[in-house]
Amino acid sequence: MPSRRAYVTLLTKDPYLPGVVTLNRCLRDVGSRYPLVVLITASLSPTSQRVLTNEGLQTHLVSPVVPQAGPTISAFDSRFTEAWTKLRTFGLEDYEKVVMIDSDMIVRRNIDDLFDLDLPRDWIAASHACACNPRQLPHYPRDWVPTNCAHTSVSHPEGIKKPPVIKHDSPRPYTLLNSGLVVLHPSRTLEHQLVRFLNSSPDAVNWTFVDQDLLAAYFVGRWRVLPYTYNALQPMAKVHPRLWRDEEVRCVHYIGPIKPWNGRTAFDPAYQTSNDWWWTIYDRFEADVKKRYPEDRDFVAQFIHPGNTKK
Repeated sequence: MPSRRAYVTLLTKDPYLPGVVTLNRCLRDVGSRYPLVVLITASLSPTSQRVLTNEGLQTHLVSPVVPQAGPTISAFDSRFTEAWTKLRTFGLEDYEKVVMIDSDMIVRRNIDDLFDLDLPRDWIAASHACACNPRQLPHYPRDWVPTNCAHTSVSHPEGIKKPPVIKHDSPRPYTLLNSGLVVLHPSRTLEHQLVRFLNSSPDAVNWTFVDQDLLAAYFVGRWRVLPYTYNALQPMAKVHPRLWRDEEVRCVHYIGPIKPWNGRTAFDPAYQTSNDWWWTIYDRFEADVKKRYPEDRDFVAQFIHPGNTKK
């Protein structure tokens, strides 16, 4: 019988196709037992859909989630415009448990154990957001400083098995998760409740990081904290050296506007190692697909920029 467990990612724009095919390849490399399912919208080109099919990926066409009151998105970052559509993952009732994972991530060590988490049906599991704001972006919340970041409270090796603890007197950022990887039990009822919450919460206009702010607010007191290793945000290698260890990282999340496929040379030398991890996987994909589907290779390659990136 088909597995009732799956990894799920969202793809709405052709330029993120390199991320999806690389994510799929790394899941195979680590021997995952479960498929990667791709949620797509009508905005995705037929050519991208063909590439996904040739890669053996199952796709689900979904309608975009758009706030009724208008574009409740971060005015400073248009990348988040379609992030609300990730909420469609919560309605995939064909699956008993799902790991929602962003397409700008790679898996370096098998994470199938996430499907065996003891997780109540109305809970989610996720890692903390990093609230250090290392680039000092002025539009970030004022309380996003290293002393208020949950990851600052833990170090290696304890932080691998004992992630940050949320207490009643913890700084506000301790209550914030990063939605790059979320473990959940899908149900259409839950999906409808989340969309209703988006359209009814008076706090929605203040959500800087769209879907992850919504999930943190909706599941307050009902999310299991995962160690950073399951969603190791690339900047943490630099801002949390007491915690980060290359060999312990399971999933790398290339947050920010500059992705690995924007250049083989990372814009910050501290990120070169993790940048190389992505390229090693993509290069294998390209060599393989060039032989079998050269037209697919050419299509994906147009979104790849191997030259140096600029900050």
